[in-house]
Amino acid sequence: MSTLLVTGGAGFIGSNFVHHVIANTDSHVTVLDSLTYAGNLASLEGIPADRLTFVQGDITDAPLLDELFPTVDAVVHFAAESHNDNSLDDPRPFLDTNIVGTYTILEAARRHGTRLHHISTDEVYGDLELDDPAKFTENTPYNPSSPYSSTKAGSDLLVRAWVRSFGVQATISNCSNNYGPFQHVEKFIPRQITNVLRGERPKLYGAGENVRDWIHADDHSSAVLTILERGVIGETYLIGADGEKNNKEVVELILTTLGQPADAYDHVVDRPGHDLRYAIDSTRLRTELGWEPRYVDFEAGLAATIEWYRDNEAWWAPVKDATEARYAAQGQ
Repeated sequence: MSTLLVTGGAGFIGSNFVHHVIANTDSHVTVLDSLTYAGNLASLEGIPADRLTFVQGDITDAPLLDELFPTVDAVVHFAAESHNDNSLDDPRPFLDTNIVGTYTILEAARRHGTRLHHISTDEVYGDLELDDPAKFTENTPYNPSSPYSSTKAGSDLLVRAWVRSFGVQATISNCSNNYGPFQHVEKFIPRQITNVLRGERPKLYGAGENVRDWIHADDHSSAVLTILERGVIGETYLIGADGEKNNKEVVELILTTLGQPADAYDHVVDRPGHDLRYAIDSTRLRTELGWEPRYVDFEAGLAATIEWYRDNEAWWAPVKDATEARYAAQGQ
């Protein structure tokens, strides 16, 4: 595919995907991003100008999509409101972007016959008990528990309906929690890293027993490119790297990696309806499409991520104070 349109390509996982495509293919990438607080053009720096076109705009703008879709071979749809805490405070932007935006993308794909890959989350499946040996699979029933995850579940169902009803050439992937460069400091891992780098104590929701299945953003990017190239139209693939860690373990690993005592953190009030555990079974992606993760050692991947934030304070510092002020107002 010589030309790709990446929605949300100035955000965290979107920008990582753009860098991965540029480094591993000959494709030209057009990024469509509305540059909300979570989008940052600095995340696309270093990409050759002749390989990248940036368009600032909204995915709900149908006439703009009609201009862009005929110019590309495929669309990878990352654009989303994705922060659970924000969805609890104000669900409306999540409905606008994740539901209406995805609908608008699907209608453009339908009009122009464009190949589409839709990026989603494992949070659509709800959560698992801490002592449950099970993992999410492509056949796990949806059971979202927040405005964020429910709007992502809705967007997935729209994609499936447009494939079946209108023949849209689409695939879906549901991924576990990403970490790596270019992630906004409101998110769990970069928030704790940047707190320690600033000499402040990390914050841990509740007892910190909630488990997440971590995957490096580079591995997510390689999986998405694999699905785009070899995935079966209409199918869903789960992306995971067997990286289950509870939040307490992650905070303690960040602290010790940065030379601090493992217990140098503070407990804060737990998030309402905080999902207990996510765990991904990515067998289908590995066996049917031949994908394998590169960052199989979470500790090594986290160390590399810490170094990136240490070396790129100019990228995250401008939004750090406002982010912490917002959390402090929430008692977090």
